[in-house]
Amino acid sequence: MAIVAHCILNGNAKVEGICEYEGALKDVVNYLMDANYGIIQLPCPETIIYGIKRWGHVKEQFDTPHFREQSQKMLKPVIQQIMNYKENGYTIDLLVGVDGSPSCGIYKTCSGSEWGGFSSNSNMNEKINKMEFISEKGIFMDELINILEANQISMKYVAIDENDVEESLKYLKSLL
Repeated sequence: MAIVAHCILNGNAKVEGICEYEGALKDVVNYLMDANYGIIQLPCPETIIYGIKRWGHVKEQFDTPHFREQSQKMLKPVIQQIMNYKENGYTIDLLVGVDGSPSCGIYKTCSGSEWGGFSSNSNMNEKINKMEFISEKGIFMDELINILEANQISMKYVAIDENDVEESLKYLKSLL
């Protein structure tokens, strides 16, 4: 079985207007289904907390005690489900995130250390131009992986880079 970031199965959960595919990321979902993987869909913390009409965020905006606590609460039923499957002989061996996401990135996330808030007298374009991708996990995945490790649940991690889905699929296939 595989645990996947919410937006892989439902791109509509992304910030309104930024999803480059309709519905599900079919290449990834079809590959998992063809490889006989059952799929556990993670909740989308950004949609749950901020809704569809949110703006894009960076990791530093989510790296707060409240967001981490809410992530843990959202993950509790998922962890219970994973543990129940494992106790009943199922194999859950894959976690699929979305690189670049401030919450669901696994190998890379977006960072904007100077973002802060935006107002009419701030230089918004300058702040946006300083956004960069860094080699770290997003906050939601960081919490999930910490919980998995604390419960001695090991699995392979893969992240889909939506700017290069084909290369991401090659890596996914090499893991399975």
